[in-house]
Formats: sequence, C-alpha cells, structure tokens
Amino acid sequence: MESHIFELQYAIDTFYFLICGALVMWMAAGFSMLEAGLVRAKNTTEILTKNVALYAIACFMYMACGYAIMYDGGWFLSGIEAFNLDEVLAASAENGFDGDSVYSGASDFFFQVVFVATAMSIVSGAVAERMKLWAFFAFAAVMTGFIYPMEGAWTWGGAEVFGLYSLGDDFGFSDFAGSGIVHMAGAAAALSGVILLGARKGKYGPDGRALALPGANLPLATLGTFILWMGWFGFNGGSVLKLGDASNAHSVAMVFLNTNAAAATGLIGALVVAHFKLGKADLTMALNGALAGLVAITAEPSTPTALQASLFGLIAGALVVFSILALDKLKIDDPVGAISVHGVVGLLGLMLVPVTNSGASYLGQLVGAATIFIWVFGASFVTWLVIKLVVGIRVSEEEEYTGLDLGECGLEAYPEFTAS
Repeated sequence: MESHIFELQYAIDTFYFLICGALVMWMAAGFSMLEAGLVRAKNTTEILTKNVALYAIACFMYMACGYAIMYDGGWFLSGIEAFNLDEVLAASAENGFDGDSVYSGASDFFFQVVFVATAMSIVSGAVAERMKLWAFFAFAAVMTGFIYPMEGAWTWGGAEVFGLYSLGDDFGFSDFAGSGIVHMAGAAAALSGVILLGARKGKYGPDGRALALPGANLPLATLGTFILWMGWFGFNGGSVLKLGDASNAHSVAMVFLNTNAAAATGLIGALVVAHFKLGKADLTMALNGALAGLVAITAEPSTPTALQASLFGLIAGALVVFSILALDKLKIDDPVGAISVHGVVGLLGLMLVPVTNSGASYLGQLVGAATIFIWVFGASFVTWLVIKLVVGIRVSEEEEYTGLDLGECGLEAYPEFTAS
C-alpha cells in the first residue's frame, strides 16, 4: 500500500512539473507578441523569427551541453531518461511523503530548459530593430549553452565551478524562481549588446532628447503581457518543485496568489506614476509595470503575505517607470524596456528576499547579484565583441531604414499596409 502512495506522489509531482513547464514554454508566445507589438511594423517578421528560433536554439544547446554544465547531468541528457521504479520508491521512502521532491529527471530537464529560453527572450527585445539576425542567433547559442549554465551552476546547481563558491551554500544566496538567475541575467546580456550596438537611428534628437518610436500594435503587446502573466504561474508555481502533499500544495496556492497580487499592483503603480510623470495613462508603462511586479515577486513568492506581495509589486511598478526614463536619458536604447523590467527590478526582487525569508541575508543577496551580473555582462560583452569583429552585429543604415523584415527575412508582416 505504501509503495502505491509513493508512486502516486511521484506521478502527481512529475505531472505538475510538466504542466508548469508547458506554461513557461507558453511565455515564449507572450514575449513574441509583446515584442511584435512594441516594435515598428517594418520589423515585425524579424522579431518573430528571432523569438521562435531562439527557443529552438535554447532547447538544443541546453540539451547538448548547458544542462551538463549546470547540473553535471551528462551530454545529451545522459542518464536522465533512465527510469528505475525501485530507486524512485527507495528515495521516496527515505525522504518521506513530506520530504524532498522526487520526480522524473526528464521532467526536471524540461522545466529547466524553458527557463533558459526565457532568459534569452529578454535579450531579443532590447536589441530589436537594428541587430543582424544571424549574429543574434550566434549569441543565443553561446548564452544558452554556456553563459547561463555557468551562473546557474553557482546558484541553483550548487556547484563550485572555476574555483568560485556555491552562492547558496557558502553565502546564503536565495532566488526562488529566478529574479536574478533568469531575469537579471537576461538583462545583463541585453545591456552589453545594447552598449555595443548603439541606439536606433532617429531615437535621439540633435539636443539629445529621446524621441518616441511608437510600436505598431498595442493590442498585440497587451495580449503578450496577459500571456506572460498567465505563464508566470508556471514559472513561480513550478519552482515549488512539488505538489503531492498538503504542505507543498498550500505553498503552491500561496505562490499563485502572491504572483497575481504583485502583477496587479505593479500595473497600478506604474500607471499612477506614469500619469504624474507623463501626464497620461501610458499603456506601455502599465504593461511593463505588470511585468515588473512579476519579476520582483519571482525571487521569493512563497514567504510573503498577500499584502507584502502587493506592496512589493507596487514598488516594482513605480521603479520601472523611473528606470525606463533614466535609461532614455543615458541614451541606452531599449525598445521594449527589458533592461529596466528584468534587470533593475530583478535586482530589487533579490534584495526584497530577506524581508520575508529569514534564511537569506542582504550580504548573500548582494554577492549573488554581483556574481551573476559581472559574469553574464562580461562574458556576453566578449561574445558580442567577437561576433562584431568577425561578422558584425548591426545592419546597414539602409536596411534599418527600410526595415529588417525585408532586409533579413524577405517577408513583410503587414504587406497590405505597406507601399509597393
């Protein structure tokens, strides 16, 4: 009878893991729609090509070598697909019904690989409208196969790589679902690329002031935000890692509740601040406010109360507006606000963890954040620079003017509305 209970627990936990992974995979559609809505019509096909291709590249590279680097799992899932019921039951019996998570190794890989794709999706929007498509693909292979897995090994992987300490074990660093490990890492890679790329033509006037380059389809951007909001329940909820007992089922419910609360107040905070700063109810700021609330709560969605989660989201929503405006003044051209949403707010999320989680320390969070940023930014900068020297990373002025849809893809997203 006991073995049947453990088998049921194993089945429930594995199935829950897979469903949450599928929700996170659906976030790829959210990023695609958000970015397609926030770029100009002439660059829509290219941004969609980047998003669908980066997901495929991430899946292959993480399977080929990324997972091995991060968790020492072997090449091409060596040993991961193997299933031994006796070993599973023995581990379950040792841990107890309320013990550590026991689930299929293949489901663990699937859940991890969609996180890798999320980190790379953040880069896509920040370098939009002026980067060569194949240069981006080359970077995506390095980012998902090496750069991300390395910082993942020091954090979630619990390994000492290249002599660096395990941040969690040695410093008490805590990042529940990836405010720093996924989101700030993606933003650091994006920032390095943006610095080397430079701003889009026409983004800054002769006096240095930022000029509006409106996105082509705000309904798509709004749809993308709702898809991301929905997918985030899998992102944070799946990071509980388990569902098959009462305690963890309650944790999952609290994570869902807090994730939703932070997104809602993030949107409200951004909308209010944008009204006072810009004099208008700016939809794009509101959308980024919701995403900022989601990023902030991702570092620790299980320990705050609903009120605390709401407060964290409100702070994140307000902060992201100031950050987007500040980056514009610094002439860091980010068409979708990804660096602010995922980088600045990702850091905020990490620093909020000790407020509700006594197991984390501010020193540990700072050390972890600094390690992630310095590694990812530095390694990404070198990678971008090598690609720039070998094949170049920016399209020609003519291609940028006519649009990357024709120049890079030979297809227009809206041919009926373009002059022939």
